[in-house]
Amino acid sequence: MSALSMTVDNHSTAAPDSDLLADFVSALGSIDSGAPECLDSSTLARALYSSDASIYRVVPQVVARPRSVEETAALVRAAATVGLPVTTRGAGTSCAGNAIGEGLVIDLARHLHTIHSLDPQTRTAVVDPGVIQAALQDAGRPHGLRFGPDPSTSTRCTIGGMIGNNACGPRALGYGCTCDNVVSLDLLTAAGDILTVTPGSSSDPRLARLKALADANLGVIRTEFGTFSRQVSGYQMEHLAPEHGFNLPAFFCGTEGTLGIVTRATVKLVADPPVGVTVALGYPSMAEAADAVTALLPFAPVACEGMDRRIVDVVARAKGADAVPDLPRGDGWMFLDVRGDDPTEVADRARRMTAASGALDARVVTDPGEAAALWQIRSDGAGLAGVSLERLAWAGWEDAAVPPADLGSYLRDFEELLAAHGLHGLPYGHFGEGCVHCRIDYPLDADDGPEQYRSFVADAAALVARHGGSASGEHGDGRARSALLPAMYSPEAISLFGQVKGILDPDNLLNPGVLVNPRPVEADIRVYQARNSPLTLSHPGFAHDVHQCTGVGKCVAENSPHGGVMCPSYQASHDEKDSTRGRAKVLQEMVNGTLVHGWDSPEVTQALDLCLACKGCARDCPTGIDMASYRSRVLFEKYHRRFRPRSHYVMGWLPRWERFLTAVPFLASITNAALRVPGIKHLGRWVAGVDQRRPLPTFRPGGPARKSLPAAHSTTAAAAIEAGRMVDGGRATAHPQPSVPQRPAEPGAGTQIDEHGRPAVLPDVRHGRVVIWVDSFSDMLGDCDLSAVVAVLADAGYQPEVLTDDVCCGLTWITTGQLDGAAKKIRKALDVLAPLAEAGIPVVGLEPSCTTVWRTDALQLVGDDPRTAVVAKNVHTMAEMLEAAGWQPPSLAGHVVVAQPHCHHASILGFEPDQRLLEASGARVRTVGGCCGYAGNFGVEVGHYETSVAVFEHDLLPAIEAAGPSAIILADGFSCRRQTSDLTGRRAITLAELFASHLQHS
Repeated sequence: MSALSMTVDNHSTAAPDSDLLADFVSALGSIDSGAPECLDSSTLARALYSSDASIYRVVPQVVARPRSVEETAALVRAAATVGLPVTTRGAGTSCAGNAIGEGLVIDLARHLHTIHSLDPQTRTAVVDPGVIQAALQDAGRPHGLRFGPDPSTSTRCTIGGMIGNNACGPRALGYGCTCDNVVSLDLLTAAGDILTVTPGSSSDPRLARLKALADANLGVIRTEFGTFSRQVSGYQMEHLAPEHGFNLPAFFCGTEGTLGIVTRATVKLVADPPVGVTVALGYPSMAEAADAVTALLPFAPVACEGMDRRIVDVVARAKGADAVPDLPRGDGWMFLDVRGDDPTEVADRARRMTAASGALDARVVTDPGEAAALWQIRSDGAGLAGVSLERLAWAGWEDAAVPPADLGSYLRDFEELLAAHGLHGLPYGHFGEGCVHCRIDYPLDADDGPEQYRSFVADAAALVARHGGSASGEHGDGRARSALLPAMYSPEAISLFGQVKGILDPDNLLNPGVLVNPRPVEADIRVYQARNSPLTLSHPGFAHDVHQCTGVGKCVAENSPHGGVMCPSYQASHDEKDSTRGRAKVLQEMVNGTLVHGWDSPEVTQALDLCLACKGCARDCPTGIDMASYRSRVLFEKYHRRFRPRSHYVMGWLPRWERFLTAVPFLASITNAALRVPGIKHLGRWVAGVDQRRPLPTFRPGGPARKSLPAAHSTTAAAAIEAGRMVDGGRATAHPQPSVPQRPAEPGAGTQIDEHGRPAVLPDVRHGRVVIWVDSFSDMLGDCDLSAVVAVLADAGYQPEVLTDDVCCGLTWITTGQLDGAAKKIRKALDVLAPLAEAGIPVVGLEPSCTTVWRTDALQLVGDDPRTAVVAKNVHTMAEMLEAAGWQPPSLAGHVVVAQPHCHHASILGFEPDQRLLEASGARVRTVGGCCGYAGNFGVEVGHYETSVAVFEHDLLPAIEAAGPSAIILADGFSCRRQTSDLTGRRAITLAELFASHLQHS
């Protein structure tokens, strides 16, 4: 019976084999008494490592994070002693199930990540297996060198993992796959000893036997292997042929940890030619673009990527039409990177390539910014392709490759195959080498989901074989494609794989179920295993949402240097449980229910404890994870009709307590004074669940800020609606941009100055009435300067009025998981804000986290109320309103501004309008990525202080220190300002305060 037709058990066991585990720990301790310290057999660890970036789930017995090569060797020797299978893992971004296993999973990335040497003369580097590809690129950059292969996960994938999969990426066309860039390897064998393998080395008896096997099978090797550059499936036997010099380092690339474990590698570095242009070619269709590939390859492009209008439309829908620059005419495109040392030669080569392309239209782009925008379409489209169909799309058949001459024909046949199976996908890929990526919407959670999946991939393997191709073009075979190898290779070749395994791993210890004696492709499918779990049936939306995480791992990359927010807690701890991916995996296991049990399980609590609810993942995660929302839901379900932690009643109900304090005369002042008395202060912190190291905020003593301005600048919603709003004689739409004349204002011209030295509102208002909504933080906690907001909006030509109605968005209820209370607050707020929206009167929010509620949480919690969507479109940031008015900010020339966008501002609202205004002011602006670490109640709660400070020290503190003591620290978020003052003693100001303080100097 073939592997593709057998019946399989699709339920990975969750119960550990305690006897086997005890024997392993005993054996390990006898080899190295300190080595057991690197083991973790907790349910949490097993949940975190039960899946990678594939569709599969296999729960390990135990996880190890070795601290040295010697400890790694001890682990393998002990595992061999008791027969515990061993799987190694780098970044955990394997799309084919290469990095999961039922025995011991060894995480080589946690501690083994040293670049031991980098030699510019020999253009080589010696690295640990856990070195991140981007880190090696950073090390080589000062010398004009780089590691050639560049997979899309380069910001987190490891060199060891790249060797395991023979990773490639877009520029492998110019620089080769990983196998072309490895000089030598230190290889830990299944016996626990280390072999150093170099081309031609065969002194070890096992290597001698391997050479003899290759020499005896040269006919099979020469006819079936190495037929084109992206033939990654199976073992790369061609490298063992005499004409390739018995190139063992190249051969071990792509063996997926089944023959040995890389403990150190010497890799080649290449020089990146300094001159480059991007050639964009348009064709009637993607298949017709693929037909032209062979005509372009003689011009030696470094990269050649293809896509069609479906990918472009996905990017436009997700990121706006502005995210798509002008493209050549057509519905299918290729982007090519042409590089060299001589600008004249590169330009001539690009011209000749364009002439030979047969394209409908072409663009040769020399400007780096324009070129980056074109390549960003490809990058964004790749990330969005998996979440842009009606059903979730999955890996499994995502990197097949054919010889480039067959690519157009293959694409046409592949589209027909998808249609025949009733499936959908958005193909794109590395057309220069015939590699096609496609996430496909298999119904994996259907009762016959695994059978439908198996049927399609079996037909797809047969199709790619007919075109002379490979089931894998760069991700490796893993559990997804190993059982498909007989469609590509003869029985003799398949037997050869088994014989190689028998020489180097005779007991099948290393990554069993992969490449040799493979598991069926339809076994161990994660979402299928959970399809009928109690939580899937009771909370299908939640189960669907958490399974959107595919494990691609962008959350474990350093995103903040590029303006990203995700994932601040992981950057502080580098612990997998504190990543977005790690949390999603634990929640997936909770949904499954066989390993992690229930909303109140300790594993879920541990995974979510350090989530700052920053919403960075909502923007930065390519699969659209919103961990802040999932966290709130978990807290709601966990404490539903149960007693909650004290902090939920104190900080979760903070607006309620604030209103009580400001409602009673002098009570706020009395409270502030009492909380400065040492004993009372400590008791107050304890009652609130606040860390004793945190200063307590000061409640506003003079009553709510919203009632502090003169009547001329204040209004109720009813009064504002009654007064009406005039914009060029008509009503405004929900979005102010189309309604407001796009002409530069004249800041300060004819402006009357009030007693505070700020502009007073003039009667000749150009853009009409706007209402300023004062949230609970701005209203009650003392540092809100409403007059600054009024002044700036007035200078832009608006008639700003502060809303005196009591409007709370329920944010603190949301962050503490009191979702029923939050919904009540939101509905009550809608009673005030919805009539303003319906009257066309824009509302300006002050606190970014509260403004964000209307664009995300409110829609999730009370989306059934049609008023919610109307209000969501009518609540704006001040910067959005200023841009809509075409306002020119006052000059800040000579000033250095360190701008810390609130996480919700950056991730949901968008900081771009604020950024453009700051740049237009002439200031030198350093916009900080990442999070400040305070994050509302998170940063003050007991147990979070160290993480809060570590997050602050990751990005914001270095930026403040680098800018110097005279720099202006800008932060619209209350949390960001509090964190800055708490930890540096310096005051951060809002955008309104910054601009208002300079209006009189304009």
